[in-house]
Amino acid sequence: MFRILTLNNISPRGLARLPKERFQVDSKIENPDAVLLRSFNMHSMDAGPALQAVGRAGAGVNNIPVPKLSALGIPVFNAPGANANAVKELVIAGMLLACRNICQSWLFARSLTGTDAEIGKAVEAGKKDYAGFELPGRTLGVVGLGAIGRLVANAAIGLGMDVVGFDPGITVEGAWQLSSSIRRAGSVDELLRQVEFVTFHVPLNDSTRGMINAERLRIAREGVVVLNFAREGIVDDHAIAEAIKAGKVHAYVCDFPTNLMKEHPHVITLPHLGASTTEAEENCAVMVADQVRDFLENGNIRNSVNFPDVTAPRESRHRLAVANANVPNMVGQISTAMAEAGLNIHDMVNKSRSDLAYTLVDCDSPIPEPVRARVAAIKGVMRARLVPEPQ
Repeated sequence: MFRILTLNNISPRGLARLPKERFQVDSKIENPDAVLLRSFNMHSMDAGPALQAVGRAGAGVNNIPVPKLSALGIPVFNAPGANANAVKELVIAGMLLACRNICQSWLFARSLTGTDAEIGKAVEAGKKDYAGFELPGRTLGVVGLGAIGRLVANAAIGLGMDVVGFDPGITVEGAWQLSSSIRRAGSVDELLRQVEFVTFHVPLNDSTRGMINAERLRIAREGVVVLNFAREGIVDDHAIAEAIKAGKVHAYVCDFPTNLMKEHPHVITLPHLGASTTEAEENCAVMVADQVRDFLENGNIRNSVNFPDVTAPRESRHRLAVANANVPNMVGQISTAMAEAGLNIHDMVNKSRSDLAYTLVDCDSPIPEPVRARVAAIKGVMRARLVPEPQ
């Protein structure tokens, strides 16, 4: 039986994908085989020697020590695209909040006092201060054209907006999912010169931290609306505050309140609502539970943030899964260990991703523990696991 530790409340619909006869799931499991979590900070956590996989029921993995787990041969799974519609809807709502001054006018309306007649008179006198503008004909810039960015871009086209996108890593498959009317920018700077709204859908890393800063805001068009429902740190709050003061930025809409931003009159901050819908939480939980289950039961890897995707049908009952460094002759050494033990390899799949690689080996007969141990002892192998035989 596999032992699964939950570090946050995971949707019951997702947990139902882990059959009770094969999986023990609880928030108090010790020495688990796998961990499922959402926002829990794992960086100071000692996961235990049995840990084989970590599943994040969401997209971002900044709360997970990915390099440390990679060095141990442990894949980290996430759920890309499972919350895409929820975030898309919030981005569209954010644009409407900003261009129609809805939050400011709502506060104005709530502050009115007097009789209904007096309130009506005040409304007519004050509404001119909250006049806005419409979305059709305006230009939206989308930085990051993954699952969320593509949905946002296509939805904006449907609203009558022009869209400019930037993503140097977009795949051919991803490009096919974009409206043909979306224009491509060669850089963030090129995009900012053209747009009246800009939204970010990229992970937070060294290359994206402070992506919107004082220098880039000087490039942007006057009155730009900046939206950040990706990660705190992608936008420099101090630079935004100064740009608003200078009249360069019309509004900033984000999911990450700070003391500087939360009461600023031209800033709308929300309490990290991007994926906070019942549907998104269920989709993420189902997706990551399925991936962790397939890894534990079959050794397959899908949607790992640190290891390559490697899947193979179970044509044999006897499978060895190997996480190893991406170095020469690794497959040869694994094959030699098998051959010298008299094992016939039925099938072998090896793929790499940056410095890491993953190998699945199916044999026609049972793989003895000493053979697994010999493979595990090869220099560069982080982990070798005998995958359970199919039930």
